[in-house]
Amino acid sequence: MASSTDHPAPSIRSEVGRLRTVLVHRPGEELRRITPSTMDELLFDELLWVEQAQAEHDAMTDIMRGAGVEVLYVEELLADVVRADSALAREIVDLHVTGSTCGPQALERVRDVLLGGTARELADHLIAGVTLEEIGALDGLVVAASDPTALVLAPLPNLVFSRDSAAWVGEGVVLSPMNRMVRRRETDLLGSVYHLHPRFEDVPVWFGDRATDGFPATFEGGDLLVVGERGVAIGISERTSAAGVEMLATRLFESGVVDRVLAIDLPKVRAAMHLDTIVTQVDVDAFITYPKMTSALRCMMVTPSGNGVHVSDAAGLMQGLAWAAGLDHARAIEPALGSIRAEREQWNDANNTFAIAPGEVIAYERNVVTNAILDKAGITVHTMPSYELPRGRGGPRCMTCPIARDHVD
Repeated sequence: MASSTDHPAPSIRSEVGRLRTVLVHRPGEELRRITPSTMDELLFDELLWVEQAQAEHDAMTDIMRGAGVEVLYVEELLADVVRADSALAREIVDLHVTGSTCGPQALERVRDVLLGGTARELADHLIAGVTLEEIGALDGLVVAASDPTALVLAPLPNLVFSRDSAAWVGEGVVLSPMNRMVRRRETDLLGSVYHLHPRFEDVPVWFGDRATDGFPATFEGGDLLVVGERGVAIGISERTSAAGVEMLATRLFESGVVDRVLAIDLPKVRAAMHLDTIVTQVDVDAFITYPKMTSALRCMMVTPSGNGVHVSDAAGLMQGLAWAAGLDHARAIEPALGSIRAEREQWNDANNTFAIAPGEVIAYERNVVTNAILDKAGITVHTMPSYELPRGRGGPRCMTCPIARDHVD
């Protein structure tokens, strides 16, 4: 494995500083595990054409590489970890494959399947899951009661949205206590990478360690915007609880990472699943918003107070974002679309842009009107193909976890 000194040190102090290193997961076999009968359980609305989704994802990473960005892959880093130490490989497998996931009778067989292949095959199995067919004939109630194609280790099709399971703030990382049980193994995988890969040696984990933080309070990375050097905005959403935001804010304050948190109370609806589905930062002082949902949001300014926090109301979203970012003012880029077109483009993640430099973003090409509005506002828009990936209900920001950005002057 490469030494951690060969690369930019992890540091995220803005949403828009020039991107140096990003972590992604290229969609793979786990998406082929989704069937019409398991879509709802796995949080998908539709079945994706995997080869096309991969081509679109590759187009996104090509844009980033063309801008000089180092692109890391979750699956490759995980393979590095298990390749380097067989004891660590066993420890990771034991964490993910338990009697409660596959039944006591099949437990050792499933573990043997995972540990019997190459390091990359092990990483891919941890992401794509394991079927009964893959472990072979076996006695036991789970086997007898299940179809041969049944999964004894569930896949992680949402891992393509690598923003959610872990997010960087400053020089450390936040691991997400995810709202949906089906996604919690994603956080465990990212935790293994950040704890065990030498690339991230001695990196602090601000929040989310299972052993110390527990899971009643939830938080997901799509609700976190690092809007300035000393401030963040966090959505209270259908996936991130108010308790999760307060716990995270308290931990960030105690660690001295930030001193301003803007808490934004979002509608608890699928179309506003996370904060970054209705607002993202596109320049040092500019945010693209979806006014149908952002115009009446309650925003709260959270600051440290003794051993806890103090909360006061912000005058509005843009005023609150400016406060959190340490700006005198912030400008809103609000697509003045007809209600039908606006709703269609927002559903297809028009607002889920991903900045690779100040005033330079990646966006889905299908959102033509929103992209034109961004262009008119002086934002350079790199478009990527978007036939299949939007079916997963996530955009370019959802699919990227920045690890290193330049500081913004």
